Amino acid sequence: MSHLVIAPILLPLITGLILLLMPERHRMRTHLLSMFSVFALMVISVLLIIKAGRGEFVVYALGNWAPPFGIVLVLDRLSAIMMLLSSTLAFFSLLYTTDEKAPQVSPHFHSLAHFLLTGVNGAFLTGDLFNLFVFFEILLLSSYALLMQAGSARRAKAGLHYVILNVTGSAIFLIAIATLYGLTGTLNMADLAVKVAAADADTAPFIGIAALLLFIVFGLKAAIFPLYFWLPAAYSSAHGPVAALFAIMTKVGVYAIIRVYTLIFGNDAGELSNILLPWLWPLAFITLILGAIGALGARELRVQISWLVIVSVGTLLTGVALNSETALSATIFYLLHSTWICAALFLLTDLIIRQRGDAEDRITSAPEMRQSLLLGGLFFVAAISVIGMPPLSGFVGKALILQAATGPQTPWIWAGILLGGLAVLTALSRSGSTIFWRMENHVVTAPAADIWSVIAILGLILFSFGLMIFGNQVIAYTNALAEQVLHPQPYIQAVLGHIPVKGN
Repeated sequence: MSHLVIAPILLPLITGLILLLMPERHRMRTHLLSMFSVFALMVISVLLIIKAGRGEFVVYALGNWAPPFGIVLVLDRLSAIMMLLSSTLAFFSLLYTTDEKAPQVSPHFHSLAHFLLTGVNGAFLTGDLFNLFVFFEILLLSSYALLMQAGSARRAKAGLHYVILNVTGSAIFLIAIATLYGLTGTLNMADLAVKVAAADADTAPFIGIAALLLFIVFGLKAAIFPLYFWLPAAYSSAHGPVAALFAIMTKVGVYAIIRVYTLIFGNDAGELSNILLPWLWPLAFITLILGAIGALGARELRVQISWLVIVSVGTLLTGVALNSETALSATIFYLLHSTWICAALFLLTDLIIRQRGDAEDRITSAPEMRQSLLLGGLFFVAAISVIGMPPLSGFVGKALILQAATGPQTPWIWAGILLGGLAVLTALSRSGSTIFWRMENHVVTAPAADIWSVIAILGLILFSFGLMIFGNQVIAYTNALAEQVLHPQPYIQAVLGHIPVKGN
């Protein structure tokens, strides 16, 4: 069972390599292998979440080196639920491309998607900062290729900005971890937590600078103000299934912020305790408000949904900034909902583009779509969920965050989240009424949506609805997760106390 921890990294890596070598003419075989692999990944994620749900830490030391030496993977409740999120997202994004008549992204889409999953799952599992950097690079390289394939001028321009910014971010990441290693002699997160807590007055300011450099990197990945401007262009330029996959990318940044600033620079970090919190709250608030304004001003549906991703990041970091168990529990609940529902909206927009002719996804009147009732119904359900209307999961997530708000920021948190929700309601009402009601009196000649695309969108929406139906069980898990994350001593003891086993 312990070897299962490395499976979420090895399985997509091996699958991606095999898919890369398969001849292009065997499209259906490639697709079936890809779907089988990602389904197996979902099953593995469920097994790991059951194991982590018992409160156990599974420490997997590659090469059998005792931490803090060597490469170490750590499974806990947070990493387990994030892997379940990434595998379900990937399953439905790949399922969307099943039909042979569906527009295909590129011959190497499936292999690149699996390499992306390798990086994402590695980032969730790794127990040291250097390998967090390595897995970030794997997922970024895959995302560069996914964004640029089947290129157009718009896609190339957005991809170039995306690459330049992330290469800059990678350079800053290296400077930060080199500084931390030079000052503490370790990059193992558990060991760093011990060394940072014991840092003397001369060393602490330099470690603090490295901590803030790391925040710049994670903020760039998460698309926080003022580092978010690359996202609307990049996501709106990508193909539908690629944009749906990218819905997990900002969440990797949010995950890194939660992991590093609770474990290493959390409540027990001595002089550097909660070094991020004074910066996080105002940045989260501005991100939320500017994301809502961007959604209101968008002229294309894909751009509007990209701004909704930024709104969700602002909402999530508002919860993280509250630094309490109830707020972190609510944040993870909302993270699951927002990732699935934004991915569903990206896929749905791809179907809308297929049936709107030259108007594509521009928010203007256009000829009637062939399946306007079906697409309009799906859009309505996804829209009211992402807005946060009761009783859907978006409403539950936002209500939990508002309920957790305490202290002097409370009025600002309520105002930010409620005004953000009102802005999203207005934005989606404008786009939905224009696209589905203000239609001309003739129907575009276009192929009907294939059944697999519709099932993929429905699946993502139903997973989001599952959060509402099984709300008590999910909240019980996220409550236990938050308690585990905000009290990191058992994590540190599990990693540093790990004893290699001969012959394991």
